[in-house]
Amino acid sequence: MAYCNSVLSQILNFVPRLEFEKAANRVDGKRRSDALSRWSQFVALAIGQISGRRSLRDIEATFSSQRQHRYHVGHQKISRSALGRANERLDYRFYEQVFNCLYQRCTTQRRGHGFRFKNKLFSLDASLIDVSMKVFPWVKFGRNKSAFKLHIGLDHDGLIPAFACITEGKVSDSDYAKKLALPRGSVLVFDRGYNSYRWHDTLSLQGIFFVSRLRGNAQYRVLERRAVPARGGITSDQTIEYTAARKDGTPLQPIRRVGYRDPDTGKHYVFISNQFQWSAQTIAAIYKQRWQVELFFKWIKQNLKIKAFLGNTENAVMTQIMAALCIYLLLAYLKFQSKFHQSLQQIIRLLQLNLFARRSLQDLLRPADTPDPPSPQLRLALVRN
Repeated sequence: MAYCNSVLSQILNFVPRLEFEKAANRVDGKRRSDALSRWSQFVALAIGQISGRRSLRDIEATFSSQRQHRYHVGHQKISRSALGRANERLDYRFYEQVFNCLYQRCTTQRRGHGFRFKNKLFSLDASLIDVSMKVFPWVKFGRNKSAFKLHIGLDHDGLIPAFACITEGKVSDSDYAKKLALPRGSVLVFDRGYNSYRWHDTLSLQGIFFVSRLRGNAQYRVLERRAVPARGGITSDQTIEYTAARKDGTPLQPIRRVGYRDPDTGKHYVFISNQFQWSAQTIAAIYKQRWQVELFFKWIKQNLKIKAFLGNTENAVMTQIMAALCIYLLLAYLKFQSKFHQSLQQIIRLLQLNLFARRSLQDLLRPADTPDPPSPQLRLALVRN
């Protein structure tokens, strides 16, 4: 029987260690030799995320019970006090660089978004992470509520996060979106929370296509009407121009307005886009794919630890959330590599049960079709004379 390192060790081998250490040197500089290393901190956070540990004490107890795996994983002895100090003091922006490195590695194994066009497709959205006002009074969101906001750009080539940012809950979605630098020719889909007409105009000038929904109070006039198919749910296909006065007095470029009625629910939607070449059905289908980013938020909140935090400082919170996103990219890369057709939730459940087992990842995720072993139970047969 072939020797295997632990499942945890095999997962961590997907992290490019050279790039990891370079990022640590850039962000942290020279540190004491006896200080908790970035790699040890990452291993601790990875175990906490995958195995569902709830506190620093839980993570410390896990390490204490699995000392025999320290050599192959390559981490130091970890105490809850050392891990707590590292989360509070070591700059969380290090994990932003690790996130970008893992995303670039995932893109080498990515799958297509399912549309005929070759442009990159991103869904942009944000989700609140509610926290205790007593513990986090400095991120007050309402009268009796505190919250962080996680901004995500989901790459539909593999349904993985391409860019992420954590802000206070009061930060506007559109304020963050205006800072994004996307590749020319990208397709960006978002809901009405990002409807800043001047920003839409800027996207057009940058060569970025967008699909969104029209505001209910939008003022416009129709410049052109196009024929729509009798089937498919498309009710209108128009070129419009906004008529509301702008603060700076400059006009906006014309955009496309597409009406669509869902044949299943009967609900009517009105989409806007600056893409005039694709069919109206494609515009409606692109917006329908925006639901994938909602499913992403649901998944990480249910399966990763981003709602109960290991520290109370801003840096500790940012560190834990960005580390959780790095773990998501590791799981996605594992799924792409193994060609495993089950869901990420099934993968993480298998990893939780076998994290410290010495077993091949390929055998774990793609078990061989072997017959059941014979039962050792005695079987009694009644013989009729």
